[in-house]
Amino acid sequence: MSERVKMILMEEHQHLPDANRLSVLTSTILLIYALGLFIRVPAGDVSLQLPGIFVVIPLRFGALLTLLSGLLAAAGTEWLLYDHPERGGQMTWHHGLLPALTALVIGFPLSSISAGPQWWAVFAFGSGLLVIVFAAEYIVVDLSDANHPLATMVLTAISFALLLVITITLKAVGTRLYLLLPGLVIPVALVSLRTLYLRLGGRWCIVWSIAIALSTGQIALGLHYWPLRPLSYGLLVLGPAYALTMAAGAIEEERSWRTLWIEPVVMLAVIWGIALFIVG
Repeated sequence: MSERVKMILMEEHQHLPDANRLSVLTSTILLIYALGLFIRVPAGDVSLQLPGIFVVIPLRFGALLTLLSGLLAAAGTEWLLYDHPERGGQMTWHHGLLPALTALVIGFPLSSISAGPQWWAVFAFGSGLLVIVFAAEYIVVDLSDANHPLATMVLTAISFALLLVITITLKAVGTRLYLLLPGLVIPVALVSLRTLYLRLGGRWCIVWSIAIALSTGQIALGLHYWPLRPLSYGLLVLGPAYALTMAAGAIEEERSWRTLWIEPVVMLAVIWGIALFIVG
């Protein structure tokens, strides 16, 4: 192999999303959020009688707009990645998971608070966060991209931050246990699955993600009836989810058993320490 070919193969790529597509996608999602300020639709409920349980599902126009924004973020990510130079024939559906989750988490507070400085602050922060997530998802498509490690760290941090927000929200609104568990287990499974995929360079660890989600769900179940503040509850649930994900990644990387436990244990101690400090 010639030296020129070796240099080409070792060359690091740098790809950023098309600015026009990125701005159109972000502004369209933000427009959906803004519609909630001007359109008011009476709320309603849907009742379902299931075997042994009566379920009431509230229907709110703001929640429907939030759901629409999440679906648009997922579909828009596919559109954004369509012309990526290194896409080839690889699947890109999973790149829409975090943008959809981000849009949903941003939409819920926007649909529940009235217009004012607080609403605009969340709106501005959410727009910036969406741009970062879309750009990072575009970058991580190419494993040889020079910014891939940074984008991976950003997506991992945002994923677990959103997981914390979801956990706190479910606890704060007093979600029933039969809704709380799937509301936590499913996001934990998706976040751990995607985090391991990014960390391991494109390997899916479905068994690990299911095990992490079920283990975290058991901890959430045990803590559900404790008199904990929502933030403390969220941190106590987040700690094991993060630690188990990092441990699974270290095991898959075949790190030494003498060192692979250090990061998970230290981070678990830090997160739980913050939770206990808040309780105190």
